[in-house]
Amino acid sequence: MILSSISQNGRALAVLLALSVLLFLVTAATYSSLGVVLPNMVKEMGWNWAQAGLGFTLLGVACGASSWLPRVLIRRFGVQTALIVGTLVMSGGLLGLGLCRGLPMYFSGAVACGIGYQMMALIPGTHVIAGLFQNRARAMGFYFAAASIGGIAGPWMVFAVMAFFNWRQFWFVQSAACVLIGIVCAVLIGRLALPKPVADGAEAKAKPPAAAAVGSGWTVAEVLRTPQFYILLAAYFSHLLSGVTVASVSVAHLTERGIVLGVAGAMLSLESVMGLASRMGAGIIGDKISAKNLLLFALAANATGCFALSVADNYPLMILYAAGTGIGFGLTIVATTVLLLDYYGREHNLEIFSLTCLIGALSALGPVISGIIRDSTGSFAPAFQIYGVAIALIGVVTVFMRPPVRKVSVPSEAARPHAALVPSE
Repeated sequence: MILSSISQNGRALAVLLALSVLLFLVTAATYSSLGVVLPNMVKEMGWNWAQAGLGFTLLGVACGASSWLPRVLIRRFGVQTALIVGTLVMSGGLLGLGLCRGLPMYFSGAVACGIGYQMMALIPGTHVIAGLFQNRARAMGFYFAAASIGGIAGPWMVFAVMAFFNWRQFWFVQSAACVLIGIVCAVLIGRLALPKPVADGAEAKAKPPAAAAVGSGWTVAEVLRTPQFYILLAAYFSHLLSGVTVASVSVAHLTERGIVLGVAGAMLSLESVMGLASRMGAGIIGDKISAKNLLLFALAANATGCFALSVADNYPLMILYAAGTGIGFGLTIVATTVLLLDYYGREHNLEIFSLTCLIGALSALGPVISGIIRDSTGSFAPAFQIYGVAIALIGVVTVFMRPPVRKVSVPSEAARPHAALVPSE
């Protein structure tokens, strides 16, 4: 019995490690690499930057809008099938980017990468981890930290490959690596049976008090009728909106405020490092403190970082921006994911988290909105201030958020079988 438990735990840790490597790879191969490779593609293809930027937007929209697909595949065929299909789609998208000779192939490749990312990364990953580990915050923190490492490593992977080859070979190498890691994950998960979702109340008893779930077995319809879901959805959206906007226009904003290009780029790297550190920190302390308090801290940090970035023109403000938005971006996804599990249980978390990920499609509009504000006002500062106010308001609402209470319908007297047999007086 003990040996069986050790073997099961070992396989679970192996799956967590493999899924983390996969998340690292697909993040490094898409979001953090495309912006670095694009100048070479633009130069060779003769595109303008509006066309090049549209591909990046399509990547984000496809990733968010396709969040329903892995849910369907997992429910009908299992996680292993979803990963295999996702591997084929992702590798095909990366291959398309390497073979592209014009905009249609570029746009198609970007869309395929967005769909493949969703099918290989967050949704199947969180579904598997939620079923394998009781200390979810620790496991989720480790898993999401892999995405941060991928964000940091992506540009360096581009530089390493392009030191010997051209940009096309970079996409080919990433496509091959994606196939390799995807197959490894699919094989490992295929050999590890996930425990079935527990019955109502059992999950809370099985977990330590600090991390006990307040409910389980919630249906999607029931979840959609609770205000807590929309608060968590808003928090998830806010971290994506600020994150993609900071990544896309913070360097341009800082250089317009007189900051040297190299320093502005270094601040963006520092922001990624802070995101990594915060996710690793969440993995260490996440099961010892309330996930709600973790979310409140993340929202406060993110709002502070946005305000600091809007007026940054010196090192203290730039460091405050990098630390604030980095910590906010890193912690928010961990906190919201754990709260969704704690509030509504694991039985329908696959559908609930898939709905949450849909909001990612709208977050891709962040850079567009910021650009419109920049063209209208002459500065990106109002955009970051608006985002900071919105995040702060979400934080205020979160302060008053309480765990949802599931309403259990009780049949009325008229509906009870014996009611008609009782004579009236």
